[in-house]
Amino acid sequence: MEPETKTCQSCHSAFVIEPDDFGFYERIKVPPPTWCPDCRLQRRICFRNERSLYKGACALCGKSTITFCSPDKELVVYCNDCWWSDGWEAIEYGREYDFSKTFFEQFVELRRAVPHMALWQRHNSENVSYSNMTGESKNVYLGYSVVNCEDVYYSRAVDNSVHAYDCLNAESLNMCYGDAYSGRCNNCHFIFRATDCVDSWFLFDCVNCQDCVMSHNLRNKRYVIRNKQYTKEEYRKKVSEEFDFGSHSNLDKFKTEFRVMMENCLHRWADVIKCANSDGDAISNAKNCHNCFEGWELENVKNAMRVYYLKDSMDISGLIYSDLSYEYATGGRESTGIKFSTNSIGNLANVEFTDFCNASSNVFACVALRNKQYCILNKQYTKEEYEALVPQIIEHMNTMPYIDKLGRVYKYGEFFPPELSPFAYNETIAQEYFPLTKEQALVQGYKWRDPDTKQYTVTKQPQDLPDHIKDTPDSILEEVIGCGHGARCNHQCTSAFKLIPQELGFYKKIGLPIPRLCPNCRHYERLKLKNPYKLWHRKCMKPGCSNEFETSYAPDRPEMVYCEQCYNAEVA
Repeated sequence: MEPETKTCQSCHSAFVIEPDDFGFYERIKVPPPTWCPDCRLQRRICFRNERSLYKGACALCGKSTITFCSPDKELVVYCNDCWWSDGWEAIEYGREYDFSKTFFEQFVELRRAVPHMALWQRHNSENVSYSNMTGESKNVYLGYSVVNCEDVYYSRAVDNSVHAYDCLNAESLNMCYGDAYSGRCNNCHFIFRATDCVDSWFLFDCVNCQDCVMSHNLRNKRYVIRNKQYTKEEYRKKVSEEFDFGSHSNLDKFKTEFRVMMENCLHRWADVIKCANSDGDAISNAKNCHNCFEGWELENVKNAMRVYYLKDSMDISGLIYSDLSYEYATGGRESTGIKFSTNSIGNLANVEFTDFCNASSNVFACVALRNKQYCILNKQYTKEEYEALVPQIIEHMNTMPYIDKLGRVYKYGEFFPPELSPFAYNETIAQEYFPLTKEQALVQGYKWRDPDTKQYTVTKQPQDLPDHIKDTPDSILEEVIGCGHGARCNHQCTSAFKLIPQELGFYKKIGLPIPRLCPNCRHYERLKLKNPYKLWHRKCMKPGCSNEFETSYAPDRPEMVYCEQCYNAEVA
């Protein structure tokens, strides 16, 4: 079979379907896609609201709760205690399939009726009322996509960590602040793409380093400042005299120096470790994986992000310990054969077009089912009835497809139309990785939500805060601090914020000034460090080298990007 070039139904650009892709589609019995990989990713993650939280009330018990469903959504919301309880049954909302309506219309009607959990959380976490996409964790506050952690605050995509603040895509951290794409580090702050480091500040691409500051491309070093070796005594004297991290004005200068340093130092073509026949970024122990980002222990996976222990799957945004899945977004574990679905809790098998289902198999177009089999639109069928009706529905999807406002056609084989997302575009992580203005989003068929009117009074402007943490009184906990961006950015700015006691205690212990930006704006500042979920074909930039590779560094970026061979000759 030869590669086939198609035109994306959404952006109208050309994309190629490879022979192996066709083999995968035949294996899982779906037609080839009509959207390009980038548009498919954007479409999936506009269904993934991680960080937009609201105050609400449980529709069952009436208790006040925090939820990722805004009050204007046409959704029934239960607090997580009620949602996980035996006090209701999703099967009670079942209905007959109506062949006079499109499939997606009927699914949305069901989704409006069935109760949603207030926050996506597996029920084995404790004190996580202000976090979303959380599992097996304790004491998480404004943390998102956090798994197996304790005391994690204002962070996203953090696993197996304790006492981590303002971190992004990291694992196995302890007492760390502002780290991104790093792992197995202790008491390290503002480090990027670093591993196995201790007691260090402002490191880029360093491994097994201790007591190092403002350095890059180090291996197995100690007492290094700006890539210069010092004795223990010299190091401690220089750090105490020149690096007062507790001062906000000083810290801002160090952040600027760090950004300039990263632009001018050597960059490896990709963070791809112990991989065979694979490309992407921030992946390890992968085999035959392509266009994959932020994952490990992968085999035969393509177009995926935030995944691990995943096999034989394609177009996945957040799934672990699973296989044979396609076009899936948000959470889930220990499953097989998930297609065109969102918000799985776990233990699913052979399910299609599902939302918030758990421990179920052979279900089609269902919402919030638990421990069920052979259901369609939440109605119970026998095995024989189910197997006879599903092909009829698929045929109906092809003969009576859903057509969105932009004229895009959704037959069987397409993920949910973006206009049917329960969230506005700027509530989801799509805004983080494919940022749009309100006008652009509406033109492209997405929904938009204007920020709520705030009901508070700022009592302390950022310019009026003490410069140094040692001069910051505990009474700062009572202040409403204005965000330095003042909602003038496109970062979901909350315009003001308050500190919590754990946070202030951490700043004082580590020696960090209190922030001048709200948590959302700080998150977007960290996102500037990361590369996009996209690959470009480039050549090694070392003079004389002709090696080529796929990299997430765009051709117009300023960094010096080397192939594996040239990079290892310089750094390893």
